[in-house]
Amino acid sequence: MITDERITAYIHSLDSGDGILCDEIAREAAGSCVPIIRRETAALLKAMVALKQPKNILEVGTAVGYSALLMARVMPETAHITTIEKFEKRIPIARENFRRAGAEDRITLLEGDAGEILAGLSGNFDFIFMDAAKGQYLNWLPDIVRLLPAGGLLMSDNVLQGGSLVESRYAVERRDRTIHARMREYLYALTHMEEFETSVVPIGDGVALSVRRERNRNEKDGASASCGEPGCFKDGGHLRG
Repeated sequence: MITDERITAYIHSLDSGDGILCDEIAREAAGSCVPIIRRETAALLKAMVALKQPKNILEVGTAVGYSALLMARVMPETAHITTIEKFEKRIPIARENFRRAGAEDRITLLEGDAGEILAGLSGNFDFIFMDAAKGQYLNWLPDIVRLLPAGGLLMSDNVLQGGSLVESRYAVERRDRTIHARMREYLYALTHMEEFETSVVPIGDGVALSVRRERNRNEKDGASASCGEPGCFKDGGHLRG
């Protein structure tokens, strides 16, 4: 845990809930050991969507649809959510939850591998919420940069791994070492790429808020950011300096 337990408990005590259905979905997820966003992260997510008032939202990692429904509660009535999920057992549960909420027309669920789906998406999403396979965030970043317009907001969850990211690689389980290494690379990219202005927030398991800057000259001229020159990052962005 990143923040003091007493502070977290106090913050939770202030939570007025998210309606009967969303609160029920959260309890069902906890009972089935399905990972969903922490309550304090959920509050931040709702606040960011309410502030941004996006027209098109992209979510990478649907799970059972909890976070998508939270966003749907505060987004403009004309806004739409596209959400991606790979885990077959969770997909029908998410669809049923969207039906229960009467949100089927406002949320589109795409089934399959996020990397493949992202590569095939076009258009702009002015709010993107990343909450899927943590070791893949870096691999998805070039497509995220492509899909997020200037002024758009990228919110990445679990970026500090509950605080364990700062531990020595020998202090964490072997299976987590690769994920931690990739997440460090991802955070370095977000905080050093010309395309983003990023703040890493020590809330929940760690959240990164990244605002897309105005497109650089190459992109304005119609060229891709994948220039292949020194300073390009993973064929999808430019590191500062």
